[in-house]
Amino acid sequence: MNAMKSFREVLSNAKNVLILTGSGVSAESGIPTFRGAGGFWRKYQAQNLATPEAFEANPSLVWEFYEYRRRVANEAKPNKAHKAIANFQNRRLNEGKNVTIVTQNIDELHQRAGAKDVVELHGSLYKTRCIVCHEVAINKNIPICPALEGKGSPDPSIMISDIAREDLPRCQKENCKGLLRPHIVWFGENLNEHVLKQAFKAVENCDICLVIGTSSIVYPAAMFAPQVAQRGIPVAEFNLEATPATRHFE
Repeated sequence: MNAMKSFREVLSNAKNVLILTGSGVSAESGIPTFRGAGGFWRKYQAQNLATPEAFEANPSLVWEFYEYRRRVANEAKPNKAHKAIANFQNRRLNEGKNVTIVTQNIDELHQRAGAKDVVELHGSLYKTRCIVCHEVAINKNIPICPALEGKGSPDPSIMISDIAREDLPRCQKENCKGLLRPHIVWFGENLNEHVLKQAFKAVENCDICLVIGTSSIVYPAAMFAPQVAQRGIPVAEFNLEATPATRHFE
């Protein structure tokens, strides 16, 4: 009780709050985490499809996977956690204080709950990037292109994905028409430099940090809260189970 009282007092007085979130926040909304034993789509380990190599080898298969993910996220609703975080942020903003939400999620459920200026470390399901001109664009169409209509079923009995490359999502810029890819940070890729600077700025300026629904094992996000704790700043973790980073927190 004393710890909770102390936490409430610190949170009430904080002027710059950092909230770090991960897949656990969206699990109640029905968004698959794609980690552990259940992390399969069809016969594939989902993490093996989230790579530049997988896209180069079979862009049709990868786009079917992401069409499925886009559809699931589109049908999902923000849950109580998303709403509580958004309401907290908006209350604090009205008080002249600052709350920065840094998320590893790509489903945009924070924004749909009303959160503002969310720092998306790993990109968004609703953005694309051209592999030729590198243009990033918002695209919330379901399906994202006619050839993906009815595609993306997770049925493991589906063995092939053979949509012609020219029928996959294409860049809409005149004189380009290059192949589009999801604007997602895949395994083996670096985070966007601008996004990373935003996150580090929040880490350096916060006077309290809340870690919500993340296992704290994916870098660089995994080092944010420990860095805050090393500065002597209070960190509160909200997870169903202890994580590898729990011991770093106060």
